[in-house]
Amino acid sequence: MSLLSSILLGLIQGLAEFLPISSSGHLAIAEHFLGQAGVPATPDFFDVLLHLGTLVAVFVAYWKDIREMIVELIDGVRDLAHGTTPTPMPPARRLILLIIVATVPLFAVLPIKDWIEGLSGNIYFVAGALMVTGFLLFASDRVKKGRKAERSARLLDVFLVGVAQAIATCPGISRSGTTITAGCFVGFDRKFAVRFSFLMSIPAILGANILTLKDAITENTIIVSEIPVYLVGVAVAAVVGYACIRLLKMIADKGKFGWFAYYCWAAGLIVLALTLVLGLFPGGVLWWVDGLLPALL
Repeated sequence: MSLLSSILLGLIQGLAEFLPISSSGHLAIAEHFLGQAGVPATPDFFDVLLHLGTLVAVFVAYWKDIREMIVELIDGVRDLAHGTTPTPMPPARRLILLIIVATVPLFAVLPIKDWIEGLSGNIYFVAGALMVTGFLLFASDRVKKGRKAERSARLLDVFLVGVAQAIATCPGISRSGTTITAGCFVGFDRKFAVRFSFLMSIPAILGANILTLKDAITENTIIVSEIPVYLVGVAVAAVVGYACIRLLKMIADKGKFGWFAYYCWAAGLIVLALTLVLGLFPGGVLWWVDGLLPALL
């Protein structure tokens, strides 16, 4: 992999992982058109590292919440050992419970994991899924503002948000966009919807990375000599991802997630148009132009 490809894919991952525009969809689109240009597909190991880069961004942006949850997890184990339970449950401890419940629906995806990953090779599905993401984001701005946060959110509420996250494993469906929209629909405060979406991504990203890393090791696709190039892309993904989290926090205050709907619609339509045009020229547009110019001249 070239350094430029590593930086480009790191940029796409950082931008699309947290902005509600689907990182999996954009990476699938990039790989599709780069593949047509003769660029090799992204190695599984590099994909794992890219997601770890964006995970670092979540830890930096939400370190206060994560630190409190770690402390409460330790205290919770201690209370369990002594047979005591604080009443009411501390907010950070309840947040842990909510994240666990929201993660449960992902287990239903495991039996069809390979089939879902295979959808990334269907550029028509990816483009259509991007447009579906646009409709979800458009709807999110038209939902009555809720007030629920970690103290008042019900287990059913977070389970439904978790179902949305499971659906968003399909390439082109934005994980952050879908979970934030689902949070708005079940009555979450917009700031909490964004915060919960990013915090619940931690076990999801870690779990997906473990499975992908296992595949990379099994298939022996790790190229040690390219790791320095990979790390540049990881650094780009982490820095850009952190900036995008900060941006989305500000957007949450104004409730303007629908801005991204227009982008998703445009991106989906452009990809469909490009795919159809390139389909008319089997050797590629440039190949046809190169062959036509000498005849005209």
